[in-house]
Amino acid sequence: MITKVYISHCEQDEPLAQELARALWTVELESFSALYRKARILSLAERIRFGIRQSDCIIPIITQEGVLSPEVNQEIGLAVGADQLIIPLVEAGVELPILIRHLPPINFYPEAYEDALGKLIQNMRQLTKLDWLKIKCPYCGEEMTQYISPEEEVERALLAGKHLETICSYCQRNIYLDPRTFRPTP
Repeated sequence: MITKVYISHCEQDEPLAQELARALWTVELESFSALYRKARILSLAERIRFGIRQSDCIIPIITQEGVLSPEVNQEIGLAVGADQLIIPLVEAGVELPILIRHLPPINFYPEAYEDALGKLIQNMRQLTKLDWLKIKCPYCGEEMTQYISPEEEVERALLAGKHLETICSYCQRNIYLDPRTFRPTP
């Protein structure tokens, strides 16, 4: 079962990593990243090793900058050596690093990153049991937990180009969710 995910990325891809972390948070998956400013008492190398060892899955974000990053390649090497599950998110046109070239990637275009996040969540849903969503109401700001929509309902919304609907437990207003990332839409 996947409960913790390590996000490997270069410094230039921090916005992509943060968006991924938010999408994972929505489906109640914890994420680690070496560039987060946590546990400063530990060295960066210790934070990386700890994050990878404690994770059930590694998601490297491979962009033009990321594929050249020594840190990203070292994190991938450590994950391969630890026999971790690796699901690469790869920018269109970028070749995977040699150690993970045999893996099927989830390709993305920067302008359609949410589509790739949707595919990632869909794949993770097939690998592990995802039952709950965390939603922050865009109107009252309260956080709530709700059952995740069944896969069939999500697929129907995606095919129809519609949003998923829910109601805030606090302010009782309708909330529309992006069926790819389950995040509230304005």
